[in-house]
Amino acid sequence: MEKILITGATGEYGKVVIETLVKLGIKPHLLYAMARDAAKIEYLEKLGINIIYGDYDDYDSLLRAFAGIDKLLFVSSTKTTNRSAQHKQVVKAAKRAGVKHVVYTSQLHKTDRADSPIKSIVNSHLDTENAIKKSGMEYTILRNGLYMDLIPVFLGERVFDDGIFLPAGNGSVAFTLRRELAEATANILVSNSHKNKTYNLCASNVTFAEIAMLLTQITGHDVGYINANYDRYIESTATGNVSRKMVLMLAGFSAAIAQGELEGESNQLEALLVRSPKSISEFLNDKYNSDS
Repeated sequence: MEKILITGATGEYGKVVIETLVKLGIKPHLLYAMARDAAKIEYLEKLGINIIYGDYDDYDSLLRAFAGIDKLLFVSSTKTTNRSAQHKQVVKAAKRAGVKHVVYTSQLHKTDRADSPIKSIVNSHLDTENAIKKSGMEYTILRNGLYMDLIPVFLGERVFDDGIFLPAGNGSVAFTLRRELAEATANILVSNSHKNKTYNLCASNVTFAEIAMLLTQITGHDVGYINANYDRYIESTATGNVSRKMVLMLAGFSAAIAQGELEGESNQLEALLVRSPKSISEFLNDKYNSDS
């Protein structure tokens, strides 16, 4: 029987992958959760799976964690600096430890623009994809759409007072529910029919003008959308309760959306889920309709 290890196991994505694997009938003794913070493992302990310490910045810990593992779900790091080097270390350790198959969570992107505001993020994913392919290990690359769960962060707490104010232009983005991406990943992990494949996993495209219109219809509040100037957005938003780091992240992704970099057209997620992914209107209704 194959042993499966999930990195980033204490995060929301990793937890859902593990939950789904258990529901799919994978025995707990075959599941390994890699964590670096002992304070966050209580939930995983209740599932009865194996928990092992590992840190992307600690090569020896990775070798120990990956020893005897057949399939590795490599959840990309949340680091924004030096991520390529960190990820290459994970790939090196997996290869040396004898891992046979790596499933990697990459980023959906439509273009490789030299002027991309998220160039460093996309490049770190591409560097990792190439390292995995060159390693000789079997692989499955998951180019995941931007999490639908982040929409409230983009909109902000005052969306019904101020409307939507973002430098996203008229660009569309394939927002995708994190839970459904995780469920699809679990379905891939229990199958041997996804070797050496790259998938674009996303729901339907939507613009922020359309999100404003949907919010108006769902809540009865008149929600508008203003295509903000990039610098003006940073200047005005950074004076609120949002950290400057978060503001810069939102500005960068919004600008990438304006350039069409985060659009996606694919039925691969639907095929893996064997159902239609959750729509933007369903998500907004669940999140913002007080009567739902």
